Amino acid sequence: MQRRCSRLCLLSAAFICLLNGVAVAEDGVSSTGILFGQVAALSGPAKDLGQGMREGILAAFEEVNRAGGIGGRKLELKSVDDGYEPEKSIEATKKIIADDKVFALVGAVGTPTSKASVPIATAAKVPFIGPFTGAEFLRNPYNRYVVNIRSSYFQETEAWIEHLTKDLGITRIAILYQDDAFGLAGLEGVKRAMAKRHMSLVSSGSFKRNTTAVKTAFLEIEKGRPEAIVTVGPYKPISVFIKLARRMHADAVFVAISFVGSVSLAQELGHEGGGVIVSQVVPFPWDTSIPVIAAYQRAIRSMNAGANPNFVSLEGYLAGRVVIEGLKRISGEPAREKLLDAIAQSPIDLGGVTFTFGRGQNQGSNSVYFAILQPDGSFKPAQKLFKITG
Repeated sequence: MQRRCSRLCLLSAAFICLLNGVAVAEDGVSSTGILFGQVAALSGPAKDLGQGMREGILAAFEEVNRAGGIGGRKLELKSVDDGYEPEKSIEATKKIIADDKVFALVGAVGTPTSKASVPIATAAKVPFIGPFTGAEFLRNPYNRYVVNIRSSYFQETEAWIEHLTKDLGITRIAILYQDDAFGLAGLEGVKRAMAKRHMSLVSSGSFKRNTTAVKTAFLEIEKGRPEAIVTVGPYKPISVFIKLARRMHADAVFVAISFVGSVSLAQELGHEGGGVIVSQVVPFPWDTSIPVIAAYQRAIRSMNAGANPNFVSLEGYLAGRVVIEGLKRISGEPAREKLLDAIAQSPIDLGGVTFTFGRGQNQGSNSVYFAILQPDGSFKPAQKLFKITG
């Protein structure tokens, strides 16, 4: 009788421990997997950006899953479409955290949507990793729950003005921007960079998000007779603007921000795209001399033999790899706070591309690159700017 009681006590204690283990398990973590969430534009005029980020993240996840996952757990991604609209992003972010119980969010797309969803993620203490935006509010003030993979828009716009003035000797600069938090961030960055050089914009024009209504903006911009027009928006309206400007014989250098979606812009412009400059925050995705680029190409083609490398899916892949390296550093069971601590440790070297985070520093890279669109639709990397025609 005493022996039976002892066995029952042991079984009861084990059962209680099991229940306690289940009770404290982090959302999104099971014995077989870790669930991540993505709320991004998968439809509408910016859909190629959300789909590209998703492709890259999935490629990174599938790559590690084929090798056995993280501690035997497979990484999963649930993607939800917000159409690049803040209201939809709020609803989707609340649902994916409360109902789907994701471990972390990765690969959001856009400034206005991130501005709407970050407070929700932060309040729930859910990591918000690798958003496809360089907005300053994601960097300053510091937010522990945000992990930025890319350089900021202020860094991109500073590089624009530095090279336009230094390499091309241009002084008359105008701007086309999307009339929302994203466009205004780019506008502020350009104004700062120009004020630093005792310059100011000769003209400006704007358009509404998720539209291609840019004719009025073009007429306003042309009044300033610009030598260069810098643009802050996604590929659809920017391509319409450049086509209109060229058909109206506007003789200006066109510069686009990384968010534009370079390959999609090239496809939209066709032969009219020659000479357009796009700033980038990731290396050239066709340069397989960089180990992580070669790995990226293998990974996306393992999922889809016909997949084509591009800047957006590369950024998604790098975000996925940062998540993976962070998880690998965790001792014991995966937990959100542990993941954030692990990412903030020593630099994350992915093979030719290194991200350095730290205490009070949630941006891993400060690099800005340039790619110049050629008349045949291809891109060439550039250390300095030059104007081509065709």
